[in-house]
Amino acid sequence: METVTHSSPFDSFLDRMRNPASLDLVRSIKSFIVSFSYTASNPETNGKRIQEFFQTMEDAIRDHPLWASSSDDETDNALEGLEKYVMTKLHSRTFASTPEDVKIDAEISEKISLLQTFLRPQHLDIPSALQNEAAWLLAEKELKKINAFKAPRDKLLCIINCSRVINNLLLNASISEDHVPGGADDFLPVLIYVTIKANPPQLHSNLKSIQLYRRQSKLVSEAAYYLTNLVSAKSFILDLNAKSLSIEESEFMESMEAARLVNRVPQETVTTIDNRSKFGKLMDPGPSTLLHVKTQTNINGGSNYPYMEAEAGELTVGDVERLLSLYKDVVTKYTSLCNTVRHLSVSRTQRHDESLREPNGTHKDTCSKETEKR
Repeated sequence: METVTHSSPFDSFLDRMRNPASLDLVRSIKSFIVSFSYTASNPETNGKRIQEFFQTMEDAIRDHPLWASSSDDETDNALEGLEKYVMTKLHSRTFASTPEDVKIDAEISEKISLLQTFLRPQHLDIPSALQNEAAWLLAEKELKKINAFKAPRDKLLCIINCSRVINNLLLNASISEDHVPGGADDFLPVLIYVTIKANPPQLHSNLKSIQLYRRQSKLVSEAAYYLTNLVSAKSFILDLNAKSLSIEESEFMESMEAARLVNRVPQETVTTIDNRSKFGKLMDPGPSTLLHVKTQTNINGGSNYPYMEAEAGELTVGDVERLLSLYKDVVTKYTSLCNTVRHLSVSRTQRHDESLREPNGTHKDTCSKETEKR
């Protein structure tokens, strides 16, 4: 499986650009980057402009003396290096560059964090033969890398690597589990589930970056298929509701509400940090340094708990405020979770009782029926 450690084309490109004979190309590249940086940001216009620049530079590189005797692969490596160089330099101008992109990224991330608390493979009708936690974990790991890269090619390779893991899973299942391959009908639900489990940061902006700034000649075949599927998975998640899953609407609504209660509104906490040691231990009594830090506190570990490995002798009087705040936070979460679980249990019991009732809403036991017959 191809990995996302592709420095060779980029390093080769930089080596060629250091050659004095490439001065004209270097000037063209730097001139474009500078002029682009001073124009108003518009994703669609930016995409078209960058694609046109890549095409112009491709023609210039193919005709350049430094690549006169180069193979097609060597020339392609130079173009890959060019894309990575330009898009790395322009990343802050082109990635998540509009409020709308930022908003969609946040909506997807928040919704996925809610779905993670209750969504199971059966809700997406994933056959048991395809339920392989080890393979899913590997696919998630590849997809999570997407936000660590700036170049569209590297981001796309994260998607390709993730998708190949899933494809291998489908292939192995068809061989060992006697599972009849379902093509996209099998692939897409697994990809959706892996995406929800991974919750890759800024998913929308990463996909948009690939669509707009990856060289169009490279968005074909396998790459195009996998990218299209992940775009479909993103859209599915954004629009997902009870009708999209194999789940009762009431159960879906209750599960989403329970997830919202657990991942409740962030609160502002005061973190006590001493500037002399990790846990605030002082050589002699003195006031601790207070840093006011706004942190996300949720059940998934958003809050910082620095005292888990501390010894009693390492704590100071100044740490009491922080510990009290954490204690209150834990109690509040626990109480909220207990109320939610109790509410869900009562609701499901009521639904179960209603399902046992006769159509007219009354209970009649066997003895009563026998009495009526007599």
